[in-house]
Amino acid sequence: MRFLHYAAAVFVVLAATLLPVPRMASAEEPAITADAAILIETETGRVIWEKNAEERRFPASMTKMMTCILALENVSPRAEIFITPNAEQTEDTPLGILAGERLTADALLTGMMLCSDNGAAVAVAEHIDGGVTSFAKRMNEKAAELGMKDTHFANPNGLPNPMHYSTAHDMARLARYTMRNKAFRSIVGQQNAGIRWTFPKDKFLPVENTNKLLGHYDGITGIKTGWTNAAGGCLAASAERKGVSLIAIVMHAPTPNDRFDDARKMLDYGFRHVTMVRGITSSRTARKVWVKGGQEARTFVRPVEDINYPIIDGEDAKNYTIHCDVPSVIAAPAKDGEIVGKMTLLYKGEPVGTVNMAADKVLPGFSIGSFFVGLFEGVINRI
Repeated sequence: MRFLHYAAAVFVVLAATLLPVPRMASAEEPAITADAAILIETETGRVIWEKNAEERRFPASMTKMMTCILALENVSPRAEIFITPNAEQTEDTPLGILAGERLTADALLTGMMLCSDNGAAVAVAEHIDGGVTSFAKRMNEKAAELGMKDTHFANPNGLPNPMHYSTAHDMARLARYTMRNKAFRSIVGQQNAGIRWTFPKDKFLPVENTNKLLGHYDGITGIKTGWTNAAGGCLAASAERKGVSLIAIVMHAPTPNDRFDDARKMLDYGFRHVTMVRGITSSRTARKVWVKGGQEARTFVRPVEDINYPIIDGEDAKNYTIHCDVPSVIAAPAKDGEIVGKMTLLYKGEPVGTVNMAADKVLPGFSIGSFFVGLFEGVINRI
């Protein structure tokens, strides 16, 4: 009979209490100069506002967000990177790097991101994959992994190339991914830095971040500027205020200053209209699953981290739903924190956030309930 009680519990529906949010006053949309732009909420990636966000444009040096994150994921920060003649001769190298010189990956990436050195990006590509072409392949594989369906990279720095393009939305997807990396956030959040060479040892250069919002916009955290005549003014800007984190992407603004003004307007708009509400939390969305081959017949699975979600102008929170994708039965043993499934936050049916579900510790052994779970596993999975 105990097993029948266990089986009945399979039909329990996951519920999440959604908090009401007072309606906020509406306001005019931001009037920007850029041809394409998007504003997203960082945690879920939900689009807050957009303009031609799916149109392909040249991303210019916003490209270096991809180069930097791939380096951080594949190279030790203390690794020495050699400057090749090809890197030295690349157009626009404000660091003044010369063939035969060496810098740590940390120093070179810092210089690359703050003063947008194109030769540094080439040196990184050559260090990781032996050349620009091979590294571009890696970049495109990562772009596909991130769902950047309208992006193709031909080089690591964003210099104009007909086969090097992206969209504002894809750049936002990339920016959102990179800002999850602590080392990346540390680099792009610096207003100034000092770059020291490992060879020659006495070479040192103070650099200033090309992102003029740093130190001049409340809550700014990054990310990367871009400019070519073909691409116009580009900017990926991120900021946080009172628990709200936003990313603004600007593409093809008329002037370098316009890109910063556009980003300010977009971020201001977002902070006026977005409020964060608790969504997926370990305490509210834990659920039980059956266990076979264990000392207990049931255990809890829980999200490994919380996901909050944005409410715009006090809209109806019922637009958000939660879908749990975990097996009905897991096998013992299971380590504490072992990933067994995922939970997805959806907005109007579209996924906007996903978190892994981890099981509580399950010891191997025998119990009557666990024995029957194993015996009727097929039936339980069909319920």
